[in-house]
Amino acid sequence: MSEDQYQEDEMPVIHLELDNGQEEDCAVVTIFGIDDSDQDYIALVPVQDLEDEETESRLLLYRFTQSSEDDVRLDNIEDDDEYNAVTAAFDALLEDDE
Repeated sequence: MSEDQYQEDEMPVIHLELDNGQEEDCAVVTIFGIDDSDQDYIALVPVQDLEDEETESRLLLYRFTQSSEDDVRLDNIEDDDEYNAVTAAFDALLEDDE
């Protein structure tokens, strides 16, 4: 599927500027929280991965903060314990959907 064939209404797409200056379009899988925390997290999949049926899709997890409709901030998850909690919560969401 070419990039022109990907439909943004399937999953909303955000445009990330990476630390190395490259840009990557990513489909939003979900925004979710974890128990005992007010922090939200976002799960993304690069659109390029969705379009290439031969490549396994990468899952990107970030801290998500939205102070207004147009002001969204994504931060890396630096702490191993936090990352493990986030991946466990995301896995539980997937299990609930099955």
